[in-house]
Amino acid sequence: MFSSAARRARRLVALLALIAAGATGAVAAAVAADRGFPYDGVLQLEAKPMKGSKRVPNLQIESNGAAAFDLWCNKVAAQLVVVDDTITILLGARTEKQCEPDRMQADADLIAALQQVANWHRDGDLLVLQGERSLRFHLSGN
Repeated sequence: MFSSAARRARRLVALLALIAAGATGAVAAAVAADRGFPYDGVLQLEAKPMKGSKRVPNLQIESNGAAAFDLWCNKVAAQLVVVDDTITILLGARTEKQCEPDRMQADADLIAALQQVANWHRDGDLLVLQGERSLRFHLSGN
């Protein structure tokens, strides 16, 4: 039979193995969360505000994929369909505010880019929507 010292040593080794496995699982879960699609999040487009404004487009995503894009001037509702690294953005109703021509054109350009998005990836607080051009959004801290 094993001595009590040997039993304690085996229990200690088993305990350390469980702790290591748990820590590895926690790290893996953190990495997965860091790379998962940011449902229930608010993200801001990586862009500088246009002249005379502090506004930068943002994206709010609900847990069911319902989304709202606040563009340079107007807003547009959307539904995001995400499967693995592919994404389809179904644009819906939009507001029809009248703004300066450069803001209206920037809205049209952003809508066109959103309609071409086919893939996504995430790295920390950065969500990249990939199409003919990449759109980079950062998770908002508030």
